[in-house]
Amino acid sequence: MEKQPLIIIAGPTATGKSAAAVALAQKLNGEVISADSMQVYRGMDIGSAKITPEEMRGVPHHLIDVLEPEDAVNITIFQRMAKEAMRSIYERGHIPILCGGTGFYIQSVLYDIVFTEEDTDYAYRQSLEKLVSEQGTGVLYDMLRRVDPASCESIHENNVKRVIRALDFYHETGRPISEHNAAQRSRQAAYDFLYFVLTDEREKLYARIDARVEQMVADGLVAEVAALRDRGIPRSAVSMQGLGYKEIYDHLDGTCTLEEAIYTIKRDTRHFAKRQLTWFKREAGVIWLNRSEYADPAAEIPELMYRMVRERLLQL
Repeated sequence: MEKQPLIIIAGPTATGKSAAAVALAQKLNGEVISADSMQVYRGMDIGSAKITPEEMRGVPHHLIDVLEPEDAVNITIFQRMAKEAMRSIYERGHIPILCGGTGFYIQSVLYDIVFTEEDTDYAYRQSLEKLVSEQGTGVLYDMLRRVDPASCESIHENNVKRVIRALDFYHETGRPISEHNAAQRSRQAAYDFLYFVLTDEREKLYARIDARVEQMVADGLVAEVAALRDRGIPRSAVSMQGLGYKEIYDHLDGTCTLEEAIYTIKRDTRHFAKRQLTWFKREAGVIWLNRSEYADPAAEIPELMYRMVRERLLQL
């Protein structure tokens, strides 16, 4: 059976993925599927750097504003929604462009990884959730480091959801989830794909991250988080674990100043970008595009992508 085409635009935060996806979609009559664990939530626009309707420039976007902040998204839910969106895009004769920085979400679609709820021991997960609520994130991270140190290279201590999933996987299988992920990367891709990863020189990338955080605060990030808090969304909600939200939540609760929260967001976002790069470097068949190598990356990179898609994917 002939594989259907799929374009992936990934990379660390603040590398211009969304704009590149829109520009490419306009050239190809494509539609964009967001591979971002936070942009699925309504009312969480500023902290997730969600693309605006104006920035979409008429290009259909999927998996944005599809869940409420009270809802919990996970890899299984994302994969199901993404595959449903892709089916509808193919039916219209268009090409899906999977765009975002959540590498595991992208991998789940590209390799059509099978997830089963039966793999989860809910009592064990609940015991881990209780442990982190009583003793903090460090205790879980130490547990993970002992059984799967490789996962600690790509999972931050504060990403409780992924730490618990990794521990749960080890508990159920006796194997580190890092080994499982490596095995999944050796699977045959389910699609005929081109996988672009945008990057930049570290100093430039970090400067853009810092500027983006400052702009988020200027655009009303504190008010956005306050509205979610007033709505009754707890600090422990999955939606509040995204960078920017939990730090501002702590500020609103009085555990840190706004300046301290901003500093933490910048620092942790830089660390997150580094882990994103580590993830994508392990992926097979990736085409790296460094913004610093182009005089006008916003125009030149989508044009290069377009030529490669025509030649390699569509064979035109």
